[in-house]
Amino acid sequence: MSIIPLILALFISPVLAQKPLKNSISPDEFYLLAKIIHAEARGEPFTGKIAVGAVVLNRVKSKEFPDTISEVIYQPLAFTAISDGQFQLEPDSEASKAAISAIDGVDPTNGALFYYNPLKTTSSWIYNRPVVNQIGNHVFAQ
Repeated sequence: MSIIPLILALFISPVLAQKPLKNSISPDEFYLLAKIIHAEARGEPFTGKIAVGAVVLNRVKSKEFPDTISEVIYQPLAFTAISDGQFQLEPDSEASKAAISAIDGVDPTNGALFYYNPLKTTSSWIYNRPVVNQIGNHVFAQ
């Protein structure tokens, strides 16, 4: 087990040390969630970062997707940041705080399972999904 998730959990985000995570999310899973938030929503408003985390957690809860944060994140073609290398960036404290909020049940997407940036998306199938919210540059859909 890498020591980085433990360091993140204990030092970068003091809120985490004060309050246990719900749903028995391991430090490794928390770290992955913070990484995908940072990679996918860097430059977005804080609410947009929480929303990206909420989509990951909504997928974990959905029967349409894998059962763990890791499996959802690494599902083939699920997140652009995996294939373009941005996922390798270390998450910042804001991404960690957004992960905590999402884990605590904050969901500004109202249950969305997908999101996209309409200025960058080339997959036409996503435009057929019902839109539930837009936060920053991301559109959130069912």
